[in-house]
Amino acid sequence: MNNNQLHLTLLQFPLVWESPEQNILFFENQIRALSLLKIKPDLVILPEMWSTGFSMKLKDSAAEMGQLSLNFMIQMAKETQMAVVGSTIFKEGTHSFNRLFFVYPEGHYESYDKRHTFGLAGESEVYKKGDKHLIVQYKGFRICPLICYDLRFPVWARNTNAYDVLLFVANWPAPRIHAWDSLLKARAIENMSYCIGVNRVGTDPNGHLYPGHSAVYDPFGHALCFSDKEESIHISLDLESLKKARLYFPFLEDMDGFTISIGTD
Repeated sequence: MNNNQLHLTLLQFPLVWESPEQNILFFENQIRALSLLKIKPDLVILPEMWSTGFSMKLKDSAAEMGQLSLNFMIQMAKETQMAVVGSTIFKEGTHSFNRLFFVYPEGHYESYDKRHTFGLAGESEVYKKGDKHLIVQYKGFRICPLICYDLRFPVWARNTNAYDVLLFVANWPAPRIHAWDSLLKARAIENMSYCIGVNRVGTDPNGHLYPGHSAVYDPFGHALCFSDKEESIHISLDLESLKKARLYFPFLEDMDGFTISIGTD
């Protein structure tokens, strides 16, 4: 097996509205099936708020639902020996967050809180903004996970942390899907990195349609995979190919230096 490759599965499926139990049961079957593949994924990627859908009405139950979702991710990672990543509502202290967890096969995890909460849907009034990046080191790759609306803000996503993979999980609706496609490609090109976007499909009770368009782009903006249907998507990333691209085209060496001022809520 090539030790410079990272084998991924992107889970692009509908979500049951505000029902962690039903979503957990569904994704449990999907993840366990992946462990039987000839080439087992190193990393399984769930959409944003995979256990509830993009609901703004769950603040009072965020502690219970968030812990239930995290416990499931830990259980699946340990049982299958595959890393699992996705975001869920989560409560810490008096604040609720849209929090992404990257759970390693051993069961320990790291987390990232969505920086750019989606004001148009009222997310800013329910979930507290994060203020820190996360760089995950896994299988020789440096991965920067972000969440949905973060995609629109290139300064926050800029490759100042020497990452190899930029990863977005999302609930991105159909009316703005052209922006999703365009910005994923742009983030890959400008950061000379792989860029992964995992979206959901289906509809929610608010009448929003989600068309998928989960994809992976190489550092030149070429699509390595793309899907607009309900399915598991399998793809492998090659670290040596990325290093060669950066060696021949050292664009990152010419980028501007800057700092980000983080405000408080």
